[in-house]
Amino acid sequence: MTVNALNSGAKVWMADFEDATAPSWDNVIGGQLNLLDAIERRIDFTIPEGKEYRLGERLATIMVRPRGWHLDEEHLECAGRPVPAALVDFGLYFFHCAQRQLDAGHGPYFYLPKLENRYEARLWNDVFVLAQELLGIPRGTIRATVLIETITAAFEMEEILYELREHSAGLNAGRWDYLFSMIKTFGHRTDFLLPDRAKVTMTAPFLRAYTELLVRTCHRAERTPSAAWPRRCRARTGRERGRARQGPPRQGAGDGGRLRRVLGGPSRPRPRVPRGLRRRPGDGPHQLDRTRDDVDVTSADLLSVRRISGPPTADGVRTNISVSLRYYAAWLRGQARSRSTG
Repeated sequence: MTVNALNSGAKVWMADFEDATAPSWDNVIGGQLNLLDAIERRIDFTIPEGKEYRLGERLATIMVRPRGWHLDEEHLECAGRPVPAALVDFGLYFFHCAQRQLDAGHGPYFYLPKLENRYEARLWNDVFVLAQELLGIPRGTIRATVLIETITAAFEMEEILYELREHSAGLNAGRWDYLFSMIKTFGHRTDFLLPDRAKVTMTAPFLRAYTELLVRTCHRAERTPSAAWPRRCRARTGRERGRARQGPPRQGAGDGGRLRRVLGGPSRPRPRVPRGLRRRPGDGPHQLDRTRDDVDVTSADLLSVRRISGPPTADGVRTNISVSLRYYAAWLRGQARSRSTG
């Protein structure tokens, strides 16, 4: 629930209209209404069992993830054609909530998924400039973090930051969609065959190269690198079973980079961080002064899949099929998540 997420103790909560939302019309509009109600602090409620849900005094900052450019919203048309889902999610939130967020001392913050190149970043920047102009909001008010989760975007990180210019907040390393992009792009080539997904960790050479390059690119541009929430979730008991906890901050890029973790999804309880990870490394609030000039990532490094040993197994294929079926079943029920193993 939105109340739990905002009360979680995290600094930032991602309101996710992409992977964590099955895009039924009720979910799309209901999610926007929840955000508006939360910003106006009128979302408190009591369930039939008597438990009250109320917003606290200190809330997580809201960051909205719209759907990607590749998706359409079939419920809305312009000139007889479906409207891009990205514009629906962005437009509804920005029109109704941007000024309210500014009045409350916050701002319109976004988390942009599935970008494939600098041209899609340029398109987002054009949208931001036009939206701010139409609503009389100063240019540069919007801040956006871009997920680098396609192999083509990994080759254009600097260009993506440049295209967003004053609207850029940083880049995010999206592991699972990045792997999907590798499979989609190179799946016809045997030299890009990946082992079982459980064996493809962030220590894999091509993934380590990708995260090191992301940290270096962000630090040189004085932008923040970050990582997504963890794949594995701890279950609570009773009615709250299945809601995910925020994992500890992720150390990345050797000893010279830190990927801040984003708290995301529809509902997250208060995160429990191991004691040894409660302090940030170094003396300051960030490590942007460490430009990582020692990092030298080549195109070959980003594509070094063959350095992972082991072919896919029959058990791994069965796990993938099981996960796919569970996910599709949940999707058809209007839910965008499902508990699974593996």
